[in-house]
Amino acid sequence: MKCKIFAFIGCCLLSFNDVGAQEKDLVKYVNTLQGTDSEWALSYGSTYPTVGLPFGVHFFSPQTNKNGEGWKYQYKANTIRGFQQVHQCSPWMNDYAVFSLMPAIGTLKVNEEERALKFSHDQETAKPNHFAVRFDVGIKAEVSPVERGAHMRFSFPAAQPAFLVLDGFLKDCEVTILPKERKIVGYVNNGRFVPENFRSYFVLEFSQPFRAFGTWENVNGKIKKGNATDYGKGIGAYLEFKPGVQVEVKTASSYISPEQAQRNFDQELAKNKNFEYTRKAAFNTWNKLLNRVLVEGGTEAEKATFYSCLFRANLFSRKFYDLDGAGKPYYYSPYDGKVHEGYMYTDNGFWDTFRAQFPLSNILHPEMQGRYMESLLTAQQQSGFFPTWSNPGMSGVMIGNHAISLLSDAWMKGIRTFNSDSALNAYYHEATNRGFWGGSNGRDGWKDYFTKGYVPLGEVHESTAKTLEYAYDDFCAWQLAKATGNKFYEGIFAKQMYNYKNVFDPDVNFMRGRLANGDWVPDFDPVEWGGAFTEGNAWQYSWSVFHDVKGLIELIGGEDRFNAKLDSFFTMAQDIKYGSYKQEIHEMKEMLLAKMGQYAHGNQPTQHVPYLYTFSGQPWKTQKQVRMVTSQLYNATEKGYPGDEDQGQMSSWYVLSALGIYSVCPGTDQYVIGSPVFTKATIRLDNGKAFVIKANGNSSQNVYINSARLNGNTYDLNYIRYADLTEGGLLELEMSDAPNTSRGTAASSRPFSLSSIQ
Repeated sequence: MKCKIFAFIGCCLLSFNDVGAQEKDLVKYVNTLQGTDSEWALSYGSTYPTVGLPFGVHFFSPQTNKNGEGWKYQYKANTIRGFQQVHQCSPWMNDYAVFSLMPAIGTLKVNEEERALKFSHDQETAKPNHFAVRFDVGIKAEVSPVERGAHMRFSFPAAQPAFLVLDGFLKDCEVTILPKERKIVGYVNNGRFVPENFRSYFVLEFSQPFRAFGTWENVNGKIKKGNATDYGKGIGAYLEFKPGVQVEVKTASSYISPEQAQRNFDQELAKNKNFEYTRKAAFNTWNKLLNRVLVEGGTEAEKATFYSCLFRANLFSRKFYDLDGAGKPYYYSPYDGKVHEGYMYTDNGFWDTFRAQFPLSNILHPEMQGRYMESLLTAQQQSGFFPTWSNPGMSGVMIGNHAISLLSDAWMKGIRTFNSDSALNAYYHEATNRGFWGGSNGRDGWKDYFTKGYVPLGEVHESTAKTLEYAYDDFCAWQLAKATGNKFYEGIFAKQMYNYKNVFDPDVNFMRGRLANGDWVPDFDPVEWGGAFTEGNAWQYSWSVFHDVKGLIELIGGEDRFNAKLDSFFTMAQDIKYGSYKQEIHEMKEMLLAKMGQYAHGNQPTQHVPYLYTFSGQPWKTQKQVRMVTSQLYNATEKGYPGDEDQGQMSSWYVLSALGIYSVCPGTDQYVIGSPVFTKATIRLDNGKAFVIKANGNSSQNVYINSARLNGNTYDLNYIRYADLTEGGLLELEMSDAPNTSRGTAASSRPFSLSSIQ
């Protein structure tokens, strides 16, 4: 026994000493082009090559498509028409606060089609801290980020006039050119979900003097030579420099005021003596973050996939605040259009990210998460509802009321920066009202949900999907109320969290659409998409009982029937009926490409399903299935994702699963154990401790866990608690090419299910 203890201590000391060693270059593994070969009809991520700092206020990206198109950069394109300030969290939501800068030589061309320059991917560098491209005409363009702006460098070939064109995008823009100061200042006002007084004020400072300048507008392309100031729709500016020059451009923006934009510039860029300084500083920021999760073993390709995903898992939600002259945070609110003190975050769709992105951030960024939870309540006070999809202001996109999942998950993991009673009051208002935007803004069908126990299909579409997600959200509210002694709300939600049972039809053994009179929607087909379901069918949504898998097992008819149904789910024919969509949508095509039966990893509702075997006595099947997903559906290329990446959710699923854990039920303190990709992973925590996951003998064949030890003690559970992670320690797994059908099968080994404790 003593030998085991000493061996364990020695292993931990070795691991923690490794943590303090010199950081490795992990940025080299990141490919920001991952997922960019996407379009409306088929998504391999729907990403753009983001240049930005973690959770930065502003990002930047090359632009291949027209102003306003959701897919701003497509890998198949061979021209670039601008380098944009971007904030887009999804192509389906579009962008806001956008302007772009584009170089040109020879003849001035301002129109976005005419100014576009050809390039090839072998002339690109696509890293988080540095995007660079050499165009066919010989111009080299580069961008590196700061938190509230960017540093650009344009190197022009000799013998031809050199230009930079500023494009004000789709709506109002004001520009003022200051030749003596080598500056352009102004603002843009564009976006769909923004208050009327929304403005993004910018400052651009150039390293070289202007030979000529003027303004233009992108509606008719009219140019005003020598004009120094202009305002209107699509207003832009142009500058001419001497031939062969290298121009560095520093730019910073603020939503608060022109003065704050200049302050952001002074705080983040003024000291940066040249482009290389900014590029190196951004490299250091990213490399420090990536080194917080150090993986060893595995192939170089697997490391590239892991760190490319870890990069995207740390972009959203975006900070939406500035620092005043005293260094205190304050912000322009995208909800009430006023300036307030404190922190604000935005650009996130919680329907996607409550599942993995926030549970991952709770491990890596608990301090930021604490600020975020406070900002959720602040946003609710300013807008009347929780911002369950912000971009940057309120919208009603998607379904559910998942802000309560974020709040409950944070609380259960010890992140308790907010008032729980205020959170519950706000959630009760959310659950008993329908907001202006509908969808996830308030609750569709809330009266029927409370009185009938389900949302009927009819006036409310996607009703069964909404019933299932409301029941989970109500569990989160119940969990928070129970943990904080709020008997009032505990009592209210104690019944509602079981409403998932009211949309399960035992005759067909599926979740099913139900009418207001209690009848089931006729002509049921479990492979038919839409109708009562959101971007899916009954096969996919019948597993959406995150908080009570044991209860779901009982509904389906016991463990044997449950496991047989799960087996079928991953292996059955990939039949599709278009249903209410009336055509093939991209999620359908992505399911077909995955070749895993009706499992549609490209969309969120089924991403937890591989882990359900751990609840039903067959954890080895989870281990096999998870490794199939990580190895077959992800890579670090332009086709790197099996569907929309969605603000870090798809990436966070991979990061957690590659580590060997996943959050099936946020709102509890548990992460379910799967099968790690790497032989060793060291997670460096905010508190200075480290948690190590070792998978001895791991390989592409040895995907099964034969035995496990936590801090030297035999470990038979199929989950690990958040406190185990944050206290630091060692989870050691012995891997095998054959399943151990006796480990982790006992009822006491299974993760949380509500029916097990009630």
